[in-house]
Amino acid sequence: MKIYIGADHRGFKLKEEIKKYFYEHGIEYEDLGAYELDPADDYPIYAERVSHKVWQGLKEAQDPKGILICGSGVGVDIVANKFEGIRSGLGMNVGQVKSARRDDDINILAIPSDFVDKEGAIQMAEAFLNTEFDNLERHARRINEIEEIEEEK
Repeated sequence: MKIYIGADHRGFKLKEEIKKYFYEHGIEYEDLGAYELDPADDYPIYAERVSHKVWQGLKEAQDPKGILICGSGVGVDIVANKFEGIRSGLGMNVGQVKSARRDDDINILAIPSDFVDKEGAIQMAEAFLNTEFDNLERHARRINEIEEIEEEK
C-alpha cells in the first residue's frame, strides 16, 4: 500500500511528525508538500496533489491511501471529496477513524492540526492504515450508492 501525505502551513509540523513516525516504522509514503513552511501557502494545492495520486492509484487497481492535514481538516476534506472514487473523512479520534474505515472505506484521512496533538494524529494515522473495510452487505450497499451518485454527476 502506498501512502500519500500532504499539508499546508498549519499542518506542516504535524505532517513532519507523521513522516518521522512512518520512516521509523518502515511505512512507505510519498510527501507531496508542502516541502517547507510557507505561511502564505494554500491547502487546495496539497489536497489536490494527494487526491489526484490516490485517484490514479484507484484507477490502476492499487490500494492507495492519503493523509491530508490543515488547520481544521475541513478544507482538505472538501477538496479531496471532489475527486471521483475518493472517500475522504475528517478524523477527530481513533474510534471515529476506525469506524470510518470499517463502515465507509475512507481512502483519505483529513486531520485537523489545530485540534489534535502529535500522539493523537499518529494514533489516527495508525488506525486509518490498520483498519480494514468490513465489507458487510449494508456497508457495501452504501458504498455502491455513493458510486451511483458520482456516476450521475
